[in-house]
Amino acid sequence: MAKLQFGNSVCQIEGAFVPVADMKLAPEDSIYFTHHVLLWKDPHVNVTTMPLAGGWKRLLAGMPLIMTQAQGPGHIAFSKDDPGELIPVPLQPGQSIDVREHFFLAATSTVAYDWFQTGVWFQTTNGDETETHYPVGMFMDRFSAAAQTPGLLLLHAAGNIFVRELAPYQTILVKPTALIFKDPSVQMHLHFEHPSTLFSAWGSWGNRYLWLRLYGPGRVAVQSVFDPVEGEARNIQGFSRATEQRW
Repeated sequence: MAKLQFGNSVCQIEGAFVPVADMKLAPEDSIYFTHHVLLWKDPHVNVTTMPLAGGWKRLLAGMPLIMTQAQGPGHIAFSKDDPGELIPVPLQPGQSIDVREHFFLAATSTVAYDWFQTGVWFQTTNGDETETHYPVGMFMDRFSAAAQTPGLLLLHAAGNIFVRELAPYQTILVKPTALIFKDPSVQMHLHFEHPSTLFSAWGSWGNRYLWLRLYGPGRVAVQSVFDPVEGEARNIQGFSRATEQRW
């Protein structure tokens, strides 16, 4: 179990399979979260709705128009109701982190939320129909601590969580749906690998691996449970910036 201090409040992470964030909020501290992760609270903890600035673009980015806010004093606890790990991400003043959609659990009120387009996509064809796929999602969330105040971000991911620190120009290939978060300094694009077969020394579109290539410097976090990439085995006709390797 991890015990974290933020402001004059404390967050205790409990549980091995479906973790819970149990917080003791001081009167001057508050947090925001999505309403469906609230597990329990003291009756006197004040919970209110908190509209996000630029609500419509937040909806476009996949976050709800209305977030929920809790103000201390008192105890309040959160759970994603799924097996996995709960990841505390401390943010120093002015520090930001880029997070894939649907990993957010809660954040202190000193952490601001924004979003950006990933620019990572590929297109497949089926007859006369063309479909565009976004293997890491069309958007990513960006959480930033205030310029003069640190903050705490809580994420929940499936399976086990692994964090890798990339040196400048160092790269790593990960399955796109395994990515949890990255530092804004880490760049990303698609990478295709075409292993050779007995039938073709150069491989084929039907025998390939689709990766997300990440470039340092900065941190990258991945989860051990991930979904297949939709459209990965289909006939790809176009894609965003990518690299290839044949072997």
